[in-house]
Parts: sequence; C-alpha cells; structure tokens
Amino acid sequence: MSLAQASATARRVLLPATLDRAPPPLGGRVHGFTGRTMGTTWSVRLVAGVRLAREPVFRAIQGALDEVVAQMSTWEPGSTLSRFNRAEAGTWHPLPAEFHEVLACARAVAERSDGAFDPTAGALVDAWGFGPAPRGELPRAARLAQARARAGWRRLDLDPARRALLQPGRLALDLSAIAKGFGVDLVARRLHALGLESHLVEVGGELRGSGVKPDGRPWWVQLEHPDAEAGGAPVLLALHGLSVATSGDYRRWFEHAGTRYSHTIDPRDGLPIRHGLAAVTVIHAGCMQADAWSTALNVLGPVDGTALAGRLGLAARFVVRRGAGFEERTSVAFDQFLK
Repeated sequence: MSLAQASATARRVLLPATLDRAPPPLGGRVHGFTGRTMGTTWSVRLVAGVRLAREPVFRAIQGALDEVVAQMSTWEPGSTLSRFNRAEAGTWHPLPAEFHEVLACARAVAERSDGAFDPTAGALVDAWGFGPAPRGELPRAARLAQARARAGWRRLDLDPARRALLQPGRLALDLSAIAKGFGVDLVARRLHALGLESHLVEVGGELRGSGVKPDGRPWWVQLEHPDAEAGGAPVLLALHGLSVATSGDYRRWFEHAGTRYSHTIDPRDGLPIRHGLAAVTVIHAGCMQADAWSTALNVLGPVDGTALAGRLGLAARFVVRRGAGFEERTSVAFDQFLK
C-alpha cells in the first residue's frame, strides 16, 4: 500500500462504518519516523506536540520490531523460532507472550482455511530456496516429499495454560506470512502506551491506522494494484481503526527455464501457487489477521478464496489476471466499505 491524499477525482473511496473526525488536542503536528526491519523498511507517522522527544519514540518503535525478529525470524539462528526448529523431538518449549499470540492466530487461520495457511511450512520454504539458504535449482520430487512430511499444522501441540509448544520431531515453523503484520500491531500498541493515539504504522507495505490527523482527516492510503497505470481510478481507504495487507506474486516471484514461479507456496501440495491470482488485499481490525488472511486467500485462489471470504465475512479484494489485463473481484464485506 502507498500513502495517498483523497482527491475529488477518486471514484472509489473506502470508509469504516464510523469515523470520529474529532481532531487531536490543539498544537499537534505530524511527525515522521523511518527505519529497517525484517529485510524491509518501516515508517510511522504520528500526531504529537511540537516538542515531542523523538528518541524515546524511535526506540519504542524499533524495539518492538526487534522483539518480533528476536522471537520469530527464520533468518536469525538465535531466534526463539530457530531454536525450536532445531530442538529434539518430544521437547516442550516455553514461548514469549508475543510468539504465543501469533502462533495461536496462525493455527486458527490454518484451521479455518483448511491448511491453505500453514505456519509449519518451514521445510517447504527451505526446499524452494525462499528462506535463509537460497537455491539455484528447482527442488526434486523426493526433497519436496520429505519437506511435506515434516509439515502439517495439525502437528502443532500448543499448551495455552503453560504457553508452551511441543516439538514432535523435525517440525519447522515459518511465520513470515504473519509476523510482519503482528509487528505493525505491536508498534501500534507501544504508541498507544506512550499516549500517541493518532498514528499510521507501516512495515513492508502492511499498514494500520488509528485516530486522525491534526486537521481531523483520517489517514488515507491507496490500495496496491499489480498494474497501477492500467488500474483505473485509485482505491483509497481511510485507515481509521483498521489495518490492510496485500499478498501477491507480482511482489515476489522468480523465473526458471522460462517459467515464472510465485514465492507463495501452497502448503497442501508443496508447490508455488499457479491459479492466475495476482494479488489479494484484506482489510481487518488487526494487521496480524489481515496479513495471514491475505496469504491464505491468495493460496486458495480466485474461486475458493472468494467463497471463503464470503462465508467468513472477510473484507477482501481479489485481482485476477485476464490475458494482458486484470479483473477485480470483491467480497460483500469489502463492498460495505465503499462510499
């Protein structure tokens, strides 16, 4: 997603059911912060007084994102996730509160999507070379079979009372499709704790907005489109107590022997998705949920994904390839935001 200003020429505007336009306290201005995390960039815009002490705010933002990396990164050998993936079979592992929250959400999305989203697909990610160890060739069938045997969200044995997770043996977690969204949520929590109620948080294109700007206007963002020039009028969303995330192979793909492969793997068969869906955008109260569901619906594809979004009341937009162009499909919950 990209930041945008609402304009009179925009034909489609998305608004929440209620929009409190009461401005923040007098004297506020918009402050901007930027940094790097999870192999991408982050940015925060927030409303505060002119004399805001910036360094403590920056430390709170970067500290929250560093916590996510320290707990959930597959790229950090010492992370909580990496240590679990290397652990011996039959061992229980206490989880930090944040890790437990993310894994519980990931398992719920896995169950409701019937495995289209699977936080245990780490071995498949590695087999395709999408993890910390890139590969220069396509995986052989035997390697994929071994990786699939190690996966399976039903193997997750999570004890909520003890906040502990069992390693059943060679289970490899990968939370890349949900951790970034959770990072956005965690930063928003830290800002609220500092009394900074009006803010827009972005990590690698996933966003969450709260409150309004000093002039009483909401935080406007423009939804991504694979072909912005041919996409027609922009779709603008007022992020007022909302989050938005997009998953699509137009973002990440690779080519081998003249064939284009998505970086999104269908954990049910271990292969990159190949159904012609270019992107899925999900609007949700939580960025963690928006992040996970955009991936799940992307894996399910334009037919099954649209059907599931309808059954679950998810606000989702599907951009489907049609020849040289694109076709857009939206769920009923998404259309309810249109004004």
